[in-house]
Amino acid sequence: MARIPKPFTIHKRNDSKTYQLTLSQTSGLPAKVCAEWQRSSFLDFPEELSQYRYPKTKPAAESGATALIVWLKKKQSEGNVHIKAENISVGKWIEKFTAIETSPRAGINASKNRPYSFDTVDGYKGNFERHIKNDPICDLKMNEVEESDILEFITRFSVSRLDDGRQAGGTRTFVVTVAFMRMTFNEYQRINKLQNNPFQYIPKPKSNKKPWDALTEEEMLKLFMPGVLDDSMELAVCAVMFLSGLRRAEVSALKPEDLDWKTPKIILSRSWQRFNNKDKIIGPTKGKKIREAPFDPFLQNAIKKLWEENGRHEFVFSRQKKLTNGKIVIETIGPAWIKGRFKKWLKRAGIELGGRRIVPHSSRHSIASLLEARGVSLRYIQDFLGHSDLRTTKNYLHSTSKTIRDIGKKISEAMEQKQEESNLIDFKVS
Repeated sequence: MARIPKPFTIHKRNDSKTYQLTLSQTSGLPAKVCAEWQRSSFLDFPEELSQYRYPKTKPAAESGATALIVWLKKKQSEGNVHIKAENISVGKWIEKFTAIETSPRAGINASKNRPYSFDTVDGYKGNFERHIKNDPICDLKMNEVEESDILEFITRFSVSRLDDGRQAGGTRTFVVTVAFMRMTFNEYQRINKLQNNPFQYIPKPKSNKKPWDALTEEEMLKLFMPGVLDDSMELAVCAVMFLSGLRRAEVSALKPEDLDWKTPKIILSRSWQRFNNKDKIIGPTKGKKIREAPFDPFLQNAIKKLWEENGRHEFVFSRQKKLTNGKIVIETIGPAWIKGRFKKWLKRAGIELGGRRIVPHSSRHSIASLLEARGVSLRYIQDFLGHSDLRTTKNYLHSTSKTIRDIGKKISEAMEQKQEESNLIDFKVS
């Protein structure tokens, strides 16, 4: 006797250990309803079945699937076909965006071959947990929310206090959280082909955050003077930040195969995500763009020297470290190393900040300002820093490469001159 197909299948994800559900037409439900439940998360369950949303075992997941089929049949008999979309609450809908396996946007990004960023999802989760989850708006149904409900939420949020005691309104946190919520409603409108969106006529809040400041060309040269950079690692890292414009997470994730010594250029296709977290993972660069950066001769020599002293390893900026027990391990620089060293470089170089916001990321602002001052196209600078679409032709690559070479040459000349002056002083003293 032929085996009757199950009314559903349960699939356990290896990455998150959560369960997914697919309904079959053998359940007795219409094809349209079954299509809504293809590899769906249990978080999609309606409020009436909320106790089944987090199954710990396969039998528990199967019990939830059976309960869902009964509930769907009941709703079908009442003439409610679009059950899944119409019965989800604001809180449960927004919560779907806080995990890659449940986010409605994850599939869209994957279809474009632009994998979802863990940093982005972590940010969504933090915003939801701290500023949205416990607000009254989460109890409303998505299809019932009106503009007045959104404005009331924005008002409540704007007068609330952040963890550091500041009022939320006027902060970057406020801007980012409202933008996140707007995105979730836009997705709901797109998926359900709706005409109205409660955010439609509500203006986007603007951020008042002051941008990072830049160092002048003279100050950049000071960083490479004797006594500022202690060893080959500091020299190579400082050079790649100021001559190639890499972000900290890109510096640490750079591999030898990313270096094109013949052209020469650096090909940036990967970066650390969750860089400041112990659960960091290699992923695409910010904006999921592959871009090229200058690979100046000065930087080439700095990396060669680093490898001569520490060997060549999986990541470019790695070095040997001797533990107390005498064992030698390979250490790759992290965010704390770069941040701590950068402060020391500024102090050793005698660079006065004068109220300026100078941080490691300021290296990108510094090189961008210098390129602009040299007449390089602003459009190319955006591409160089990974801020624009790579399909735009790099018409000014030669001009930019020449400018970078000029800067690298100035650094080399300044270092040599300083060393000659130091040798002359030592000669006179002796």
